[in-house]
Amino acid sequence: MWQPRPNAHDPGPASIGPSRGVASARAVADAFRFKIAFIGSHGVGKTTLCYGLAARLKANDVTLEIVHEVARRCPLPINEQTSLAAQLWILHTQISEEIVACQRYPVVLCDRSALDNYVYLLLAAGGQPSLEGLIGHWMATYDLLVTVPITAAPNPDGLRATDPAFQRAVEDRLLRELDRRKLAAIHLAAHARGDWISQVEQEVLRRLAPSQLPLL
Repeated sequence: MWQPRPNAHDPGPASIGPSRGVASARAVADAFRFKIAFIGSHGVGKTTLCYGLAARLKANDVTLEIVHEVARRCPLPINEQTSLAAQLWILHTQISEEIVACQRYPVVLCDRSALDNYVYLLLAAGGQPSLEGLIGHWMATYDLLVTVPITAAPNPDGLRATDPAFQRAVEDRLLRELDRRKLAAIHLAAHARGDWISQVEQEVLRRLAPSQLPLL
């Protein structure tokens, strides 16, 4: 007999097999909201992970939505030339799209979190006391954070910065902000890139799956 957990947040491990997690994922996803964000510097593979995880979860009949990286649609300069105005546009657009997705879908995968966008703002314009409360509140809305490490310099794509020093500065500041805010996250290992999707998929299914009651 199976019973769902009261929520998707789960601080401890669960002893369930992969088949059980797959079989029950949709039922629990339909009952509870679950939001995951892939976080990290640019050019590290967050978008690839989002699409890869979405494909695997959909194959298990999980209804979901992806909140895509909004910086690519920003009408103002970004990267090293970004400004307070640009980062405010990105931050608020990200939050608004997450709000819509979470109202429409039980599982939401985010290509970046609000904190990622705030880190670019910190690097460009310094701390913003007026936004600290917003960032703190919004980061509490994610059920799972997954940090994606740098494994190589960013490839030129016509939009994102290619300077490895800037890429590293973003990652360093993001990790410092996670630590300062005491935000828990799964930290993917740079040397195990081939296992990233499987590692995250297993964790998501573990959190979505209900616990099995002892047989009487």
